[in-house]
Amino acid sequence: MIVLFTDFSLHDPYVGQLKAVLAQACPGQPVIDLLHIVPAFNAHAGAHLFSALAQGFPPGTVFIGVVDPGVGSARDALVIEADGHYLVGPDNGLFSVRMQRAAHVRCWRIDRRPPDCSNTFHGRDIFAPIAARLAQGERMPEGLTLIDAPQVLFDASDLARILYIDHYGNAWTGLRGPGIDRQTQLQIAGQALRHANTFAEVPKGQPFWYVNSSGLVEIAVNRDSAAERLGLRIGDIVRLSPGQGQRVH
Repeated sequence: MIVLFTDFSLHDPYVGQLKAVLAQACPGQPVIDLLHIVPAFNAHAGAHLFSALAQGFPPGTVFIGVVDPGVGSARDALVIEADGHYLVGPDNGLFSVRMQRAAHVRCWRIDRRPPDCSNTFHGRDIFAPIAARLAQGERMPEGLTLIDAPQVLFDASDLARILYIDHYGNAWTGLRGPGIDRQTQLQIAGQALRHANTFAEVPKGQPFWYVNSSGLVEIAVNRDSAAERLGLRIGDIVRLSPGQGQRVH
């Protein structure tokens, strides 16, 4: 299985071009669109989102991650093996949270470049061919050099910021829900939000926070857009009420 995680959106040709390479290189291999609206150019937000969303995929899954504003620069390209998953993408921190939370990790630098490689589309020309070979069981493809660690590593502790806003207007944060007391209030946009388990537990139009299906703290409004109601944006800091031992980064 190959899983795609990008900021390409579905309005442009890039996802289709990426899939065309995969279809030729490994026909019949399932290709899953995990997310194509990762906040554009934002590898930091993408790193925390990826770590949450990659959970639950079976061993042997190959992920292609492309949030890559430095494409064509001196930044390296990587393959990372993290607890049986293979992560293929840029060395810009995108995989670093997942990697640091894994128990077993190995890293390789991708040194080989196809002769017709584009300067600006490494997802299609470098990452996709390597991912296809990994998905077909090749361990490890030619052109990889084992390294100690990536060059870019983000802090892997929880990130108390808004990472992503879905089409409902719900705002995902980088806080992992299991470690937060349900009596904690979440401070955002001048409001103190209380916890609820589900949307139906609060009246229509009321903001609240809950732990979403990916295990992250999410800010929502029952049957309305939290982003519009509260004026939320990617990168906004969220704060937890004092005394709960939570940190804001």
